[in-house]
Amino acid sequence: MRSLAPSDRWMALLLAGLAGYVDSLGFLQLGGVFVSFMSGNSTRLAANLAEGHWLAAANLAAILALFVLGSFLGALVAGGEDVRSRSRVLMFEALLLALAASAAGVGLTPAAVGLMVMAMGAENSVFLRNGEVGVSLTYMTGTLVKLGQALAGAAKGADRSAYRPYLILWAGLTLGAVLGALTFGRLGLSALWPAAAFALIMAGIARASRTA
Repeated sequence: MRSLAPSDRWMALLLAGLAGYVDSLGFLQLGGVFVSFMSGNSTRLAANLAEGHWLAAANLAAILALFVLGSFLGALVAGGEDVRSRSRVLMFEALLLALAASAAGVGLTPAAVGLMVMAMGAENSVFLRNGEVGVSLTYMTGTLVKLGQALAGAAKGADRSAYRPYLILWAGLTLGAVLGALTFGRLGLSALWPAAAFALIMAGIARASRTA
C-alpha cells in the first residue's frame, strides 16, 4: 500500500470500500458466511466437518472453490500489471456483479452468491505485483498485521506516519460494509446494482488514467 502512487492509494481505498459493501451483502444474505473473507469461511468449513454438518461444509467448500476460480479468472483477464490490466479486471468485476444482481432479481439466489464470490476473488487482481496480490482489497488480515508493525516501528522512532495507509485501507472496507448493511436492509440483493455501477465507474477511471 505504501508503495502505491497517491492516485492509486485512492483507488485502493475505494475498491476496499466496494469489497466491504459486497461482503456485507453476502454476509447478511447467507446469515454469517462471507463472500470475500475466505479465512473465516475456512474455519467455518473445518468446524462443520468436525461436527458432521456435511451440507453446510459442502456449501462452504463451493464458496472457497468459486473464490479461487474468480481469482484465477481475474489474473487471466488482467493479462499484465499495468493500468490497462486494472481497467480490464474492474470491467470483469462489474460484469460479474451485474450478473449477480440479475440472478438475484429472478430468484436465483445461489447463482447470485456464487457470482459475488467470484467478483471478490477477481478484484484482488487489480494491483498485481510480480504475478501476486500487491494490495489486498477484499480481506484485511495482512493489512492489520502491517498496521501493527508500522505502529511498532513508530514507537521505536521510525516513520510515525507509516501506519496511516493501512489504517485508511481498513477504514475504507469497514465503512463500505456499513453502507452495504444499510442498503441491504432497504434493497436486499438488488443493492448489487449500485456495486456493479461503481465497479464500472472505477474501470473507466482506470482507463482514463492511462491516457492522461
